[in-house]
Amino acid sequence: MRRAMIIALLLLTGCASAPTQTNNICAVFDQKDGFFNNWYSYAKGAEAQFGVPVPILMATIKTESNFEGRARPPRTKLLGFIPWSRPSSAYGYSQALDGTWAEFQRSTGRYGSGRTSFADAVYFVGWYHAQSHLKNGIALNDPYNLYVAYYAGPKDYARGTWRNKPEIDRSARRTAAMANAYAAQLKTCGL
Repeated sequence: MRRAMIIALLLLTGCASAPTQTNNICAVFDQKDGFFNNWYSYAKGAEAQFGVPVPILMATIKTESNFEGRARPPRTKLLGFIPWSRPSSAYGYSQALDGTWAEFQRSTGRYGSGRTSFADAVYFVGWYHAQSHLKNGIALNDPYNLYVAYYAGPKDYARGTWRNKPEIDRSARRTAAMANAYAAQLKTCGL
């Protein structure tokens, strides 16, 4: 009995930890290929459901959380040194906001989904990018504009107000470059 509990704990610990080699998609999938946790299968499922290529889904998550399941924005500081509130409710792999996650749950019927579950988070990213495609006409294979809409939100994307925010352009360029690198690497993974 004790041995079974130790094995179960080790399996769960392996599921909860972030991959260490996040710049190579083959390494990410190798590190997260387990009986209870197969990230490649989850990403392929989201791709099949929403039409967003796996490299774009994975690059979005890398940019948002670096594959840390419990990622949050850093706390602001009161008086320059006292930890204070967080700037947003962004949380989990996808850094989804509370309201956006609730909208996703209502829209998809996935009420039990959680932002710390990679399977749910990659599905959320696919759903969100598909919404950007429907609302703003962004091609599902355009990592730059999909990420801009992800970061800025569909209304700010449509208004173009993100163009005055250089941090969005930098993040979108980094995400597009990572998606392109992931796409090249994925061809060599043997999956």
